[in-house]
Amino acid sequence: MMKKLSRYRRHKWAAPALMVVSLIGLGTTFSFAAEVPAAQTAVATSQSTQVQEGKQIFLRGCSSCHGLNAEGSGIAPSLIGVGAAAVDFQVGTGRMPMADMSQQAMRKKPVYNAEETAALAAYVASLAPGPAAVTDASLSWERDGNVAQGGTLFRTNCAMCHNFAGQGGALTLGKYAPTLMGVDAHYIYEAMITGPQSMPKFSDKTLTPAEKLSIIKFIERANTEPALGGAALGRVGPVTEGLLVWTFGLGLLIGVSVWLASKAR
Repeated sequence: MMKKLSRYRRHKWAAPALMVVSLIGLGTTFSFAAEVPAAQTAVATSQSTQVQEGKQIFLRGCSSCHGLNAEGSGIAPSLIGVGAAAVDFQVGTGRMPMADMSQQAMRKKPVYNAEETAALAAYVASLAPGPAAVTDASLSWERDGNVAQGGTLFRTNCAMCHNFAGQGGALTLGKYAPTLMGVDAHYIYEAMITGPQSMPKFSDKTLTPAEKLSIIKFIERANTEPALGGAALGRVGPVTEGLLVWTFGLGLLIGVSVWLASKAR
């Protein structure tokens, strides 16, 4: 093979052909190498634009309580280091912004849309490192979660506040743990890693990411579990069930007593 090729090395077209091939190879290599920095620059520019948009939203809607530089104030905490996850949870669930910071933030219709929330989260995340926001698509709780393990972990770490079936419950000083029914999976995950308001923060050493997914799977299963034993009565525990039995049972006994007394006359 090499002998056949060596015949043409002195051909008059050999040098021009070699030059053309070399130029094409050099141009292709340069183009490929230039595309990578260009793509990185485009991503960086997009992120910078999103951060600037988030800063403007922050200055308009959040700085009056959290300070012009998110340093906090007497009525609102600092947002430096809380990360994008905290912003996505608080703003995405409509808890923030709120008019009265002395009250517990309630879940309501969000003020900002998804794009504005993402921009606001990007700006706060740019101030200092913190937990990153997640999405439902990035959580593989259906595949990797374990319902039995999640139930055990939920009863150990969450049931004392959120009720054994995730229906929520009362806390001290007028506060309450909200229901977990109908809550998107990524908001539950973000709440566990950020610890909003009275809720403790569960680090990966306390609950591993896999255990968090198992808890989410248990909650999602409880959300769709049918009430096979009859009316669920809100699944808030024995108080409601006892009240129902007491009211109707006592009423039935009184009615029977009145009926027997009327027959004895």
